[in-house]
Amino acid sequence: MLKMLLPLIAIAMPGVAMAQANQCRLPEVIARPKVEGPTSDDPKRVLPIGYYTLAVSWTPQYCKTSRGGARDAFQCQSGNDFAFTLHGLWPDGYGQEWPQYCKASGVLPRKVVRDHLCSTPSVQLIQHEWEKHGTCMPTNPTKFFALSRKLYQGLRYPDMAALAARPTLSARDFAQAFAAENKGMVADGIRLNVTRDGALSEVWICMNRNYRYISCPPQQGGVKDRAQLRIEPKA
Repeated sequence: MLKMLLPLIAIAMPGVAMAQANQCRLPEVIARPKVEGPTSDDPKRVLPIGYYTLAVSWTPQYCKTSRGGARDAFQCQSGNDFAFTLHGLWPDGYGQEWPQYCKASGVLPRKVVRDHLCSTPSVQLIQHEWEKHGTCMPTNPTKFFALSRKLYQGLRYPDMAALAARPTLSARDFAQAFAAENKGMVADGIRLNVTRDGALSEVWICMNRNYRYISCPPQQGGVKDRAQLRIEPKA
C-alpha cells in the first residue's frame, strides 16, 4: 500500500522546495545508533492510527540552546547551514494517546541512516523515530523514511528572515504565512511548539491517513493562536 502511495503523494504535494538535504555534506564517519525501545515512562502502545503529524524543527533555535555537544555537531557545527529539518512523521491516535513502540526493532541499517541524515541530521534521532513511530506503521525502515523525506521535501516555507524581523508576530500570523506557501494547507492544520520564552522550536503539520493536509484535531496541542512568537534568525 505504501509503495503505491508514494507516486500519488508526489503528484498531490506542492512543488519541491530547495531542501537542506540537497545541499548537505555528510560526515566522513557516521556513528552507529543505539537501540532505545519503550520504557516505563514511555511505554509501548498499540493503537489505531487516526491521523499523522509531520514535524519540522527550526535549527537556529535548536542549536542556540543545544547542549548535545558531539551529538549535535553535524547539525550545529558542520557548516551545512540547516534551516528547517525533519523531526519526524508521527502516527497519532483518535484521542489523547497515540501509538508508539509498536514492535521491537534492532539497529537501523547503515544505508538507511546515511540516506536520511541530511533530512534529520542526528543519527540517534533517526533511530528513535523508527522505533517509536515507524514501527507502528505497516512498513519497513526504507519505505518509512522514503515517505517521511518525500513529505518533508514537498514543503515550502515563508520568508523566515522577514518574519523574524517583524516587531510583533502571533502564532496565528505565522501559521497563515506558512500555510499560504503550501497548496491545500490551512492555518488550522498547523500547530507550533515554542520555548519557554516564546521562540519558535517546531512546526507540526496535521495530515489524514492518506497524507493530505487537514485541520488539526483539538487534542493536537501547540500554543494558542494569539501567543506572541519570536523567531531566532539564521546566522
